[in-house]
Parts: sequence; C-alpha cells; structure tokens
Amino acid sequence: MSETTPQPGKPAFADETDAALEPDFKPLTAEQARQWRESNPSLSLWRIVGWQVVAGALAALLALGISGRPEVAWSTAYGALAVCLPAALMARGLSRRAGVAGAALAGFFVWELVKIALTVALLLLAPRLVPHLSWLALLAGFVVAMKVYWVAMWLHPARRKSVVKI
Repeated sequence: MSETTPQPGKPAFADETDAALEPDFKPLTAEQARQWRESNPSLSLWRIVGWQVVAGALAALLALGISGRPEVAWSTAYGALAVCLPAALMARGLSRRAGVAGAALAGFFVWELVKIALTVALLLLAPRLVPHLSWLALLAGFVVAMKVYWVAMWLHPARRKSVVKI
C-alpha cells in the first residue's frame, strides 16, 4: 500500500469552492444590515401558531361536515391541538431574547426537545381525554396542523421575492 503526500504548498484536502468564495466576502455595514433586515422580514412564530390553530379548526369543521359525527371532529381538533399547544409553548420560550448566539442555539434545542416531549405526551393521553377517539381523524388533524409550517415558508414574502427573481 503506497502513501501519497500532498504537493508542497497545496493542502491535502483543498476545498476549491470555499477558497473561491473567500476573496469576495465583505462584511455589511450597519446601514446595509438594516436595509437587508427590512427587505427580508422574519417569519413570526406566533403567526405560524395562529395559522395552525385556524387550519386545525377548519379541519375539525370539515371532519364534522363529512362524517356528521362529533367524535370525529373532536379527534381531528385534538390532533391539531397536539401540534399547536407544543408549538405555542416553544414560541413563548423562544420569544425571550438571549444575548449570546450559542445560548440562543442551545435554547432552541431545549425548546424543541420540550415540544417533542409534550407532543408525545398529548398523543399518549388522547385515548383518555377524547371519548370515542378516531385515530385516523386525530392523525388527519395532526398532519394538517403540521403542514402549516411548510405553507408558511412557501408563502413568506422573502420566498416570493426569490421566486420572482428566477
């Protein structure tokens, strides 16, 4: 087995893409950063949670209209609640500003873990809390509320601007 050594003056694993981008990097001034933030507004977590609640309520009303059975509508609403309640808790936790970027990232992971744990707990409690539970309707409400994230990202103003440029 032969070992190859890199040529002198050339790294063994050069990433040409990164090297090509480095000379063009220029930090933004405070004014440029302000303009960029104004032209690329952030997506509000609370707005997403609100749309999840609306989508879940509409799904429950649709389930009631299609099936004519209130227990199916309650199951659908509970499925949406299993998404909305943990998302609202996470939005509340993330809305408190952290000064350090590392702490903000760690906080995100902690709140995501809390959100997942609460979602699992709500799903496990469903048979006890919802009389005559319909698992299929619960799953439908859960999926409808979860898909609001994707719809919100797709309809976000910054996304629309980038689609228009193409």
